[in-house]
Amino acid sequence: MILNGIDCIAQYAHLFRGKRLGLITAPTGLNNDFKSTIQILHENFNLVALFSPEHGVRGDQDAGAFVDTYLDPGTGVPVHSLYRQDSKRLTEAMLQEVDMVVYDIQDVGVRYYTFIYTMLYALEDCAKAGKAFVVLDRINPLDGLTVEGNILKQGYQSFVGNYPLAVRYGLTAGEVAAMANEQMNWNCELNVVLCEGWERRMQFPDTGRIWVHPSMGIPRFDSALLYSGTCLFEGTNLSEGRGTAFPFEMIGAPFIDPQRLADEMNGKKLPGVLFRPVYFKPTFSKHKGELCGGVQLYVRDSRAVNTVETGVSLLFTIKENYEQFSFLPPVKENGTPFIDLLCGDKVYRDEFIDVPSVMEQFREESREFAHLKQQFHLY
Repeated sequence: MILNGIDCIAQYAHLFRGKRLGLITAPTGLNNDFKSTIQILHENFNLVALFSPEHGVRGDQDAGAFVDTYLDPGTGVPVHSLYRQDSKRLTEAMLQEVDMVVYDIQDVGVRYYTFIYTMLYALEDCAKAGKAFVVLDRINPLDGLTVEGNILKQGYQSFVGNYPLAVRYGLTAGEVAAMANEQMNWNCELNVVLCEGWERRMQFPDTGRIWVHPSMGIPRFDSALLYSGTCLFEGTNLSEGRGTAFPFEMIGAPFIDPQRLADEMNGKKLPGVLFRPVYFKPTFSKHKGELCGGVQLYVRDSRAVNTVETGVSLLFTIKENYEQFSFLPPVKENGTPFIDLLCGDKVYRDEFIDVPSVMEQFREESREFAHLKQQFHLY
């Protein structure tokens, strides 16, 4: 049986006894019997505060919603938001309430996914305040070996990339925390409650576990896998499938000819993936209520597919064939375009980009990161 950190917490009870605990968690904070980490800590230790990422600790907050402090109805414990309009950090007042901060959220192993930065911000804040930090580790559903994409460059930090990780980084949350704690010289008192039974080669289907979607945009394992490449479309005027049953698995816009695009992409014979022509009408997000033409991506071989290169190939095939294609402007005046923040570089907007050369550079950076990360492997 494959166990996450919360399933093994009894072996680490000495870390938590006598401590005022603050917990950062989300709806994926569950043990194998679907009992919440909130309830487990509340019943067995002194849980005094909950810290909420985007969507709330119970998943009851809308995406992008800013929430004031409130009492958790299940435990009566105060809930403080780490997704405030002015900050996504632990405040001095919050940290005065606790002796230790515990983190338990399922990650997807992709640099754009924001929960990992909620963790790293909190780790840094705890280091500065002299508070202990514990990660209840969870398996990386994409595996712990495969590395894809470039490394985020200095000057492109944001909440979708705030640490020099490869796009698909092949680490667990606990390993990312250990890496950052050492490389950034935070020197926080960090402990990782380890998973059991997981091997680095394992992808989620190998584990026999039940998939609990980490957020509404990642409903399936295939969504998480393809997200490494198709999340790039969030920086464009194409729908990335939000508002459909297959977010990050369907890509399109009202101006796309589905059959033409599917034929062109299948003609590239990219490993491990096929493209099906589709029409869809998003119920929210980009092109809400409009009929879009596009493609649905199907993973034929989850170990063969290079999801970053697949996403980049699809993006530039559309860019080269449809003059209506555009990258979205910055959200803020004089800000950085979102595609640059996702890429961690401005290379995608280069007028004279040579995509094969860029992909080769990305492969070199992937190899570099794969070598670097090995010293932080816990499994």
